[in-house]
Amino acid sequence: MEHFIIDAHSHLWLRQDTVVNGRRISPLPNGRADFMGEERQMLPPFMIDGRNTAEVFLSNMDYAQVAAAVVVQEFIDGEQNEYLAEVARKYPDRFFVNGMCEFREPGFLPQAVGLMDAGFRGLAIPAHRLPLEDGKRVWLNSPEMMELFKEMERRGVILSITLADGDMQVAEMKEVIEECPGLKVAIGHFGMVTTEGWMEQIKLAKAKNVMVEAGGITWLFNSEFYPFPSAVRAIKEAAAEVGMDKLMWGSDYPRTITAITYRMSYDFITKSKELTDEEKHLFLGDNAMRFYGFRNLPVLPYVKNMSE
Repeated sequence: MEHFIIDAHSHLWLRQDTVVNGRRISPLPNGRADFMGEERQMLPPFMIDGRNTAEVFLSNMDYAQVAAAVVVQEFIDGEQNEYLAEVARKYPDRFFVNGMCEFREPGFLPQAVGLMDAGFRGLAIPAHRLPLEDGKRVWLNSPEMMELFKEMERRGVILSITLADGDMQVAEMKEVIEECPGLKVAIGHFGMVTTEGWMEQIKLAKAKNVMVEAGGITWLFNSEFYPFPSAVRAIKEAAAEVGMDKLMWGSDYPRTITAITYRMSYDFITKSKELTDEEKHLFLGDNAMRFYGFRNLPVLPYVKNMSE
């Protein structure tokens, strides 16, 4: 078997311009953003126009020998359905894209059905933002959500979901999994591994069709920095609980590459002596290839750097 590297958690956008909890997020020059009233380096500084496009990402992927990527969506980036549909048409073998609805308000079901009718094979829910700042809360086991999940299960559409820190939404998610045992679910951000109760999210992957992806794990262990030994230990701990065949690597591109290179977001795994070759193959690509059904992946050669 040929082993490929697949990124199970990334982001793309043409323009990041939206409002979350009444606070604006909008692009500034040189890769920066006005992020809820604070200036942040949202993109690497060479991405000067604020555009986070598939073509730039593909250049990074080819250089780092990453064969394919799953693109999720987040409210802080604004809805990108039209652009991601275009990306899927242009690069069907390189990207699996997720649609996103306005899940913070009731009445999202028709839009979700429309996205599935339009060909989206996955939907992303940034559920960690559903406990709203005004004290309201959108419940994952609400009637409209459950109707959506049952329709996704019927159609074979994958759910990519990031949960609030710890076990806040775990009971709701358990009910979803029990009611929709055929629904394929990817739990994001490795259960927010640096927060108390993270293992409760990991345990959800004991269910047959549930996986966990490690998008942003280098961000979560950023204070420790490369080569992220605590991240490797957390991966081993999670594997001991649910099996390495339930875990997938994810980069959280492009946000994480303001601190490290794209290759560094996974090569701390390839260089680790704490994991076997088989565990590395499963985590870095084999599991994602099976779960998302990637086919016709390119074999990407290593290109020597000028500094070597």
